[in-house]
Amino acid sequence: MSAIESLIGEFGRLPGIGRKTAQRLTYYLLKGRPEEARGLAAAIERVVAEVKPCAECGNLSSDAPCEYCRNSRRDAAQLCVVEEASDIAAIEASGRFRGRYHVLGGHLSPLDGVGPDELNIARLLQRLGEGVTELIIATNPSVEGEATAAYLHRAVSGFPGLRVTRLARGLPVGGDLEYADGVTIAEAFSGRREM
Repeated sequence: MSAIESLIGEFGRLPGIGRKTAQRLTYYLLKGRPEEARGLAAAIERVVAEVKPCAECGNLSSDAPCEYCRNSRRDAAQLCVVEEASDIAAIEASGRFRGRYHVLGGHLSPLDGVGPDELNIARLLQRLGEGVTELIIATNPSVEGEATAAYLHRAVSGFPGLRVTRLARGLPVGGDLEYADGVTIAEAFSGRREM
């Protein structure tokens, strides 16, 4: 396989990138200055080497603990559970949430072999005993996200005094937090409901 075909194949493995887009990206890099391509390669190498899940919350970060866990101005009594680290950026863009986060690392999907043991749920349950008074479940409004929310609600039902809320509708069913705009997320936070 040629170097060009190899790069097209690697780009094509990325989510949302089809063969045509992979070809455009490859030829864009080839037509540009070699320093630009080397810069991209170096940035990818650096991310792979430096970015790890935060031991506290599961967010992807080059710092340990991550910026949200070490920020003493964030409300440690509010904990927002998201499926993926990329969902945090979408919530932060709303400017409405000042608590802390917990990243599950996916959602329940028995057909794909993803059960509770494959998600960051054990650490979540530990964190709830550390002064958390409200758990905001912000899983995606998909079938899997709803199943994950229902599972979490049952799993935390034994914590006395814990308020469990879910982001309000307003987020499209079948959509991902990562692609929602800040206003939609802000409205969903304002209208969150008890579970």
